[in-house]
Amino acid sequence: MEALRTRIEASVISISRPPGSPDFRLPKGDPGLFGPDSACWQVHSDFTSMLIGGVSALLLQMLHPLPLAGVWDHSTFQQDMLGRLRGTAQFIAGTTFGNSADAERLIERVRRIHASVRGVAADGRAYAADDPALLTWVHAAEVWCFLRAYVRYRNPDFSLAMQNRYLDEIALVAEKLGAIDVPRNLKDLESYIESMRPQLRCEERTLKTVQLVLNAPAPNALALPFTRLMTRAGVDLLPDWAKLQLGMTPLRPLQQALLLHAVGLAAKPVRWAVRQSSAQLARERMAGY
Repeated sequence: MEALRTRIEASVISISRPPGSPDFRLPKGDPGLFGPDSACWQVHSDFTSMLIGGVSALLLQMLHPLPLAGVWDHSTFQQDMLGRLRGTAQFIAGTTFGNSADAERLIERVRRIHASVRGVAADGRAYAADDPALLTWVHAAEVWCFLRAYVRYRNPDFSLAMQNRYLDEIALVAEKLGAIDVPRNLKDLESYIESMRPQLRCEERTLKTVQLVLNAPAPNALALPFTRLMTRAGVDLLPDWAKLQLGMTPLRPLQQALLLHAVGLAAKPVRWAVRQSSAQLARERMAGY
């Protein structure tokens, strides 16, 4: 049993804390950007819901032609999707649970990368990854999906006040990256997402992105069934209008209930196995302070 637990934990850590990640245990007493009592620590500490939310966020983000062009033209997403996932997970964990200096270092690194990402999309429009409006879209789609996944698959009793607190806290990272007019509560976030719908398109490369996501590799054979289930849940987490735009049929209520049950069962061994999560290491950093 211990061998299985160790293997499951290693699979999770290989994604959530790849080599080069900050040492979340040091320096003692540094709360980082948010601290252990924050809503961010609570939402971002559940690997299962974060993975589901990440899948959903990527699909939603890629409905916008300009971020889609940036990813396809300037990243290794097509060739190394797992590497892309690890990089994103490292950034989220580092800015959430890392100390202040490590969080700022990760943000500055992403800013430098964004500064070099420029081009022309398929529709002829110029794009830049550091465009404040595009940064706001990418952030809003991401945190909306993280929050929806957390409420659906981890904590249905997460109050509206806590949801608003989470959005208010996490806006700090988006603003440090250069985003503007970042929604800071659920009402404003949902209004913003709705206002962006006329700009969203399903193109050939969008559909290719969907296929890449649906067939995403797993860290190992043990993790493959779990990964496939989380991907299915991520697709289902999308609003119905986005699913239809992507050519996907929304699940019927019974199918959704079965999926919810399946994810709950699959999440139990993962939550049982992971003892040295980024959140736990960060809590050790704050112990006694």
